Amino acid sequence: MHKENPQRASVLQHVSQNVRRLRHAADLSQTALSEKSGVSRRMLVAIEAGEKNVSLSTLDRVAEALDVAFSDLIQAPDVRDHSRINELAWAGDIPGSKAILLAKATARREVELWEMRLESGDRYSPEPDPEGWNVQIFVFDGCLTLRLGDAKKYISAGEFFMFGSDQTHGYCNDGSVAVRFVRTVVI
Repeated sequence: MHKENPQRASVLQHVSQNVRRLRHAADLSQTALSEKSGVSRRMLVAIEAGEKNVSLSTLDRVAEALDVAFSDLIQAPDVRDHSRINELAWAGDIPGSKAILLAKATARREVELWEMRLESGDRYSPEPDPEGWNVQIFVFDGCLTLRLGDAKKYISAGEFFMFGSDQTHGYCNDGSVAVRFVRTVVI
């Protein structure tokens, strides 16, 4: 089963084990979970057997019905730390500038934790986020120039700044050494 993609097979196995474990912990039968989630009992049987490729929206409905986070269904059952993603998501024009999505946590809303590095002279200019989103910045090395509309804010190593990211904004390194900072996006 799933010989063409062993990673996909292990995710299906994790989903299978997690759905079964969480359903039992919630003291729900497959029929009760089916009714609560709107997912057919036949589909739940196949998911718990690890036999069915399942859509993300179906898993989201199952997670909601079980009152757990989506990540609780897809991660290895024995992993207790759900905060590790560590994937390169952006590379700058100048070699060495990068953004790595380190983690994502669910609180009342979703939160993304990014490790960023801008080499001297580089910049990262994202589109404004939807209304209500915020960004928290903590600079480890160098001095970050934060553009907020037409204004500039300088954030030095060891300093923190938070702002509503639904406005035009950008991150620049106007200095002579690399800037390393953590960017937390609260959605």
